[in-house]
Amino acid sequence: MFDQLDPDDLRQRPGAKWALADPGVLPAWVADMDFTAPKAVRAAVARHADFGYPLWDERPEQNPLRGAFVARMAARHGVALDAGHVRLFTELNQALQVVLHVATEPGDAVAVHTPTYPPFLESVHGMGRRLVPIPLTDSGAGWTFDADRLAADVVRHGVRALVLVNPHNPTGRVFTRAELTAIAAVAEEHDLVVIADEVHSDLTYDGFTHIPFASLCPHRTVTLYSASKSYNLAGLRCAVAHVGDARVRSGLAKLPPLLLGEVSVLSVLATLAAWQECDDWLFEAKATLARNRALVAGGLPEGVRHHSPEATYLAWLDCRELRLDVDPAAFFLERADVLLSPGPDYGSTGYVRLNFATSGPLVEELLNRMATAVATR
Repeated sequence: MFDQLDPDDLRQRPGAKWALADPGVLPAWVADMDFTAPKAVRAAVARHADFGYPLWDERPEQNPLRGAFVARMAARHGVALDAGHVRLFTELNQALQVVLHVATEPGDAVAVHTPTYPPFLESVHGMGRRLVPIPLTDSGAGWTFDADRLAADVVRHGVRALVLVNPHNPTGRVFTRAELTAIAAVAEEHDLVVIADEVHSDLTYDGFTHIPFASLCPHRTVTLYSASKSYNLAGLRCAVAHVGDARVRSGLAKLPPLLLGEVSVLSVLATLAAWQECDDWLFEAKATLARNRALVAGGLPEGVRHHSPEATYLAWLDCRELRLDVDPAAFFLERADVLLSPGPDYGSTGYVRLNFATSGPLVEELLNRMATAVATR
């Protein structure tokens, strides 16, 4: 199903991924899939006829996503969460900024694994917080970080909060229980709020296991989650946060009730349909992504290094051996007509991020274009 994609049809879509690519350019940048959203999601939106104020405006506890999220975490990960601590947001970026707003002050230090998702970097800097990097380094066998350095930096910089992106964007790492336990120990010792972005957790590949951070440190974790990545619903603007930290719950309760806006009825219905009716769609999507992941591993240009992601549909490519005189993303756009995400946006020069959530033929075409560009430069 997911290999039946026509580039001409894709170019007619109004979404940013294809609309911002010039004619002839293959876009592999922003983290949208090219796959059509699940049929059950589209049906749930199409058959809804009541666009009045929803019941949960007056009774938030009756929003169906609260219970659906808690049930999903219990079924998929064996984690028991409190539905009363679930809040809805329009997207993860909004949730991150709100939690930072109530849990930290301007000038406070926030630890983040780097490289990282550009809007998170922009949020930390734009809100006047000090970013303390937790560098991910290439061990040769994969991406890792120094837990001892993290503990020392938390003390040195007076870190108040830690943003944990797991599975990690852009490297695709799925942190192990040992790594997460080390982070939890630091968080406990130094009384940190941990904001755990787990939006890619449904896209973990065979052989790797996603461990929700709330299962290790429930009373200081705010878990961020959405159907946006797994089911290609980002434009519907709906995310959930389980606020396990009482300090954050208290801070949220002090905000004016409508300051943050509300998610739409349709976004709630679409997310509910995705979580409850679209396991078959997700299974096929993951199988297609696993195949594409293998295509990327076997088809990169000579001189481009990477570690196959353990989750996500994103490949983090090290192009430094090419010794290009321009940013690699600019090179591949000019010479291969392939639009990639530039590494400097994530805090790393010499890298690009490639989105392989498209058809097999399109993955092969963009890899061939990149290889030809490198071979003929």
